[in-house]
Amino acid sequence: MTGMRSRLEKRMLRTLVGLPPRVAARLAGTAPPPGDGGVLDPTVRLILALQRARGLAGLTSVSPQATRVRMRQQMDLAAGPPTRVGAVHRVEIPGPAGPLAARHYAPPDPGGGPHPLLVFLHGGGFVAGDLDGYDEPCRMLCRHGGLHVLSVDYRLAPEHPFPAGVDDAYAATQWALRHAGRLGADPARVGVGGDSAGANLATVACLLAVRRGEPTPAAQALLYPPTDYHSVWPSREAFARGLVLTGEDIDFFYRHYGAQEDPDDERHSPLRAPDLAGMPPALLVTAAFDPLRDEGEAYADALRKAGNRVIDWRVPGMVHGFLNLTGLSRTAREVVIGIAGATRTLLSVGPA
Repeated sequence: MTGMRSRLEKRMLRTLVGLPPRVAARLAGTAPPPGDGGVLDPTVRLILALQRARGLAGLTSVSPQATRVRMRQQMDLAAGPPTRVGAVHRVEIPGPAGPLAARHYAPPDPGGGPHPLLVFLHGGGFVAGDLDGYDEPCRMLCRHGGLHVLSVDYRLAPEHPFPAGVDDAYAATQWALRHAGRLGADPARVGVGGDSAGANLATVACLLAVRRGEPTPAAQALLYPPTDYHSVWPSREAFARGLVLTGEDIDFFYRHYGAQEDPDDERHSPLRAPDLAGMPPALLVTAAFDPLRDEGEAYADALRKAGNRVIDWRVPGMVHGFLNLTGLSRTAREVVIGIAGATRTLLSVGPA
């Protein structure tokens, strides 16, 4: 019964978002007034209206376990048909507390290789997210970027609080830098990236590599990263309610991640790092209607001021988590295809 209900909800959702824009806009109700985020995307407005009609708000639930179930259900509802890639293989990576499950996506066309490799770390507030929930985003990055993608299942809080996820992300990135050839990828063009919590872990993995004098990724692709947990950012207040990620969600994730002890620890708040010199070139993408927008853009500025190459891109009309909306939103799909191409370019060009 649950599977049948899920299929019906998915079919209904696709029917509604496929309506003409004017009809969809009327069903979505009154649009929020334009602000410095511009105008909220009509498809996103409709998705949020449907969520409200189901009595849902934000991403989190009563517990981490319930939050994982809920987020996975939302991802399944939003996922479109799987994008075709060359091959998908299961991989195990040595981690600091045991093997880490990973999934390797190979590009569909082996010609012109070896191709770059992107280590991908999923979002989910350090509490949720898994390989299956991020299968389609990784497929899109692989196909449209001509990239090998290595998606890594790092340990989650609260069972494994900070810095377990950091340690896993660092170990996986270092493994990929040393073993890219095993995956058929170009060892000289290995990058790391992710969305939300995964983007935080990706840039911290780069920061630790610089600090420790270890091999450093050729580039970092960061989608709407949290970069400073302890400051009050205008976007956190402006977009704290009524969108995909709420202020309550941020508090929930942060509380369970357990990184409260030192507010200046660069391993969870990289914007507070005393020195960001020597970091890999970065693609840093923010969403106009995202509580995390301002700290992401501040991090782009800090990287640039430290002498690093940065491409920053604020996506108009979009919300936190648009990487998982490509099956519903044409705009989100086009943006993710653009991110895939930009990541490939950044890995090919290297430092300025």
